[in-house]
Amino acid sequence: MILPAWCSLFFLVFPFLPFGFQPDAFPNDRGVEPCSATNNAFTAGEEVVYTIYYNLNFVWVEAGEVIFRVEETPSTYKLSATGSTFPKHDWFFKVRDRFEAEVDKETLLPVRTVRDIREGGYRLYERVEYQDGHRSARSWRGRQGGDLKLKEVPLAGCSHDVLSAIYFARNQPYESLSVGEVFPVRVLLDREEYPLRVKYLGRWPRLEVKGLGQFKAVGFSPQTVAGTVFSEGAVLKVYASDDANRLPLMIDSPVSVGSVKAVLKSYRNLRHPLSARIKG
Repeated sequence: MILPAWCSLFFLVFPFLPFGFQPDAFPNDRGVEPCSATNNAFTAGEEVVYTIYYNLNFVWVEAGEVIFRVEETPSTYKLSATGSTFPKHDWFFKVRDRFEAEVDKETLLPVRTVRDIREGGYRLYERVEYQDGHRSARSWRGRQGGDLKLKEVPLAGCSHDVLSAIYFARNQPYESLSVGEVFPVRVLLDREEYPLRVKYLGRWPRLEVKGLGQFKAVGFSPQTVAGTVFSEGAVLKVYASDDANRLPLMIDSPVSVGSVKAVLKSYRNLRHPLSARIKG
């Protein structure tokens, strides 16, 4: 079942998401959780598109794509990510997912977020508002157009959602990390906080990106835990451009059956020239 397995990882293959991570499993942890970041990596108008591939029995299938966009208001960035299966697969398992996050320009912490999930016959809508200095959140959750149930969620502070965490992580000082060192990010998902640890893997002088050529890259590895999605010992790897954009280039995610890969397809309106691109 190619598409259901892929859809369960639709956003999991993107960097710094919290499913199945153990915060105490990595050595060399800095142990200091960043609560703010200065944005030097992205700008309003940025649009980045990724193709999602699923591999089964050594055959790579183009299953769908995810489009990330950045807009802005005077005090916030408005982030969005929309994911969909390609039309040729819709008859089998149709996906139309949308994530939105409005983040404070000064800290890159979310102010309010929306998650609208439409996968096959499954529907989920959730709106979250952060308050009390990120010590609590209000979550309205249910089916789009139906009754939304409100729940107050206490937070430890400095929490992101799955979308804001990506842009926050792009602005962390990777150049100060040693190979094998770990940095933390805390994420709120499904009304629970997940302490996330990501290991820095070092630099790649040449990374081949399908259709775009070769890039200088930096690598990271969030830890996975065996279960319904990941098998024992699975290693999730994320590669980002080794330049001021810190743009995710490719994500390799082995799963229980086959593997999933997200590959950069196109980009426009980046904040900086993509100097990491060395051939293409």
